[in-house]
Amino acid sequence: MVKKKKQPKNKKDKLWIEAKRRCRLNDEDIRMAKEMGLNPRSLIKNIPSKTEPWKLPVKDWIREMYQKRQEKSARKKARKGQAAVEGESSCQNKCGVMNNKLRVF
Repeated sequence: MVKKKKQPKNKKDKLWIEAKRRCRLNDEDIRMAKEMGLNPRSLIKNIPSKTEPWKLPVKDWIREMYQKRQEKSARKKARKGQAAVEGESSCQNKCGVMNNKLRVF
């Protein structure tokens, strides 16, 4: 019995399949690209030609961009958490509360 290949449902799926084939991407690379909001046409447009040796292959380009965004969001979360802790302590000092006791002025 011969297995049939799954046919893409719509035009967008066809574009992703073409980008996957032409850019030599795997499912994980496609997931990263979709998560970052890239579209398949932008991936195909960024395939480096032989006259562009400075350009990374699309697979490496996606992974590098994804890693940078993850690091940036981690730093942002850390800063936000640190600001919240500092904000609580400064509020306590301003309100006159220190070590769960009310300060009398």
